Amino acid sequence: MSVESPIPPPVLWAQRKEDIFLTFSVECKEPTIKIEKDSVHFRGVNAQDKKVLEVTIPLYDAVLPENSGFVNKGRCIEMVLRKEKKDAPYWPNLTKDKKKPHYLKVDFNKWRDEDDEDENGGGGNDNYGLEELLRSMGGGAGAGAGDKADKPSFDDLESDSDDENLPDLE
Repeated sequence: MSVESPIPPPVLWAQRKEDIFLTFSVECKEPTIKIEKDSVHFRGVNAQDKKVLEVTIPLYDAVLPENSGFVNKGRCIEMVLRKEKKDAPYWPNLTKDKKKPHYLKVDFNKWRDEDDEDENGGGGNDNYGLEELLRSMGGGAGAGAGDKADKPSFDDLESDSDDENLPDLE
């Protein structure tokens, strides 16, 4: 019987002026995650196929582990890393290595270019502050939950005058 070596999970990443966002796209009940100044380590067992997933990502530049955090959302683990140098330019890569790892992809849903943030007034971190993001990751009703009264239901629809005198089907 052979012991399978761990494989890296799929990882999505995006950045802002002060933060790096990582999403480990895997269902894992109790992952082991270690955020260090120059790297992030992830180890866990995939809930679906019971495969061991493990990766250590050497970061391009330093982060503040004490101001960074993660939350397990069930289907994925989301992480926010606070950059140590707040006024430094955007990182050209997530890792120090010039070659992009096969498991790493850009998260275009969270991505914002450096010049886009400057147009929005100083970084655009108002919408993605670390504390607010971590707080929002804990759950809640989500966007649009209070809009239910504004949406029509089938009960609100009036009967259509064209439907009244339809001939019987033969």
